[in-house]
Amino acid sequence: MAPPRAAIIGLSGPVLLADEAALLRERRPLGVILFARNVQDPAQLAALTAAIRDELGEDAPILVDQEGGRVARLRPPHFPPFPAAGRFESLPAEAAQANATLLGLACADVGLDVVCAPVLDLRLPGRHSVVGDRGFGADPAEVARLGAAWVAGLQAAGTIPVIKHIPGHGRAMADSHLELPRVDVSLRELQADFAPFKALAGSGAWGMTAHILFDALDDRPATLSKKIIETVIRGEIGFDGLLLSDDLAMKALSGTPAALTAAVLAAGCDVALNCTGVLADSQAALAECPALTEAAQRRLAESRAATAARKLPRPDRAMLAATRDALLKDVA
Repeated sequence: MAPPRAAIIGLSGPVLLADEAALLRERRPLGVILFARNVQDPAQLAALTAAIRDELGEDAPILVDQEGGRVARLRPPHFPPFPAAGRFESLPAEAAQANATLLGLACADVGLDVVCAPVLDLRLPGRHSVVGDRGFGADPAEVARLGAAWVAGLQAAGTIPVIKHIPGHGRAMADSHLELPRVDVSLRELQADFAPFKALAGSGAWGMTAHILFDALDDRPATLSKKIIETVIRGEIGFDGLLLSDDLAMKALSGTPAALTAAVLAAGCDVALNCTGVLADSQAALAECPALTEAAQRRLAESRAATAARKLPRPDRAMLAATRDALLKDVA
């Protein structure tokens, strides 16, 4: 079978519509990303993920932004709550890893196998709150320590992590969902932002780009910059995992879904992400989208192998919850 197209798309609602199913069959993106609009309860969500794989195949990745805290698509009362990443700062790594395993298991239970977390952006004082408690802290070593635990925990649950937003969103003074942030610090200062991603470059996680303009690096946002992807993300940081663009519908970027899809792939992203769930957007993004490259196929296989190597055969959820809750209580 020919490889899928190098794109991941959103869907409109809690069931797979006939025209969406036809698009998946005929244009065959790599996978799908789901949001709160797609989630009602566990039975419904499991049925939706099964329907997606009926069209795309059993290996099709299905993504979700499930960080814990304010970024959670699976929420009570039907799904367990999870603390924000910032709650784990200075705690033993066991707390973060246990929490991430439980979070990953909640996703895997309903057919979600790629979790867009952890956030490795530095939580810096005086910067935009879009990172805030989604980040582990301001110290690159602490972010790397807890990020490694989070990655290991998600892999233990059988899910693939996505480290974000590479090469770093922490210095932004604006929210890239709403506008293009511009970071004007020196390359030397940016080394701190790179450090957590460099530490986890070989972890088997996917990476998600930052829609940030870095004056010291290029005159194009990182997602669209071949220079940044080749010399910084693949070069200095040393990340050779599957590289996914952040959502191309965010207001930091301008252009049509087709044009932006072509641009991010030309810049060196392995996969373009279009999250709107609007059928016309998905059709446009997929219309001329090329197939996944051989390098991207290799990176995808390596991420699956890394997760398989760490997956727990019989995770004890009660023990994991007790470990996390006891350590969180110590600092409550």
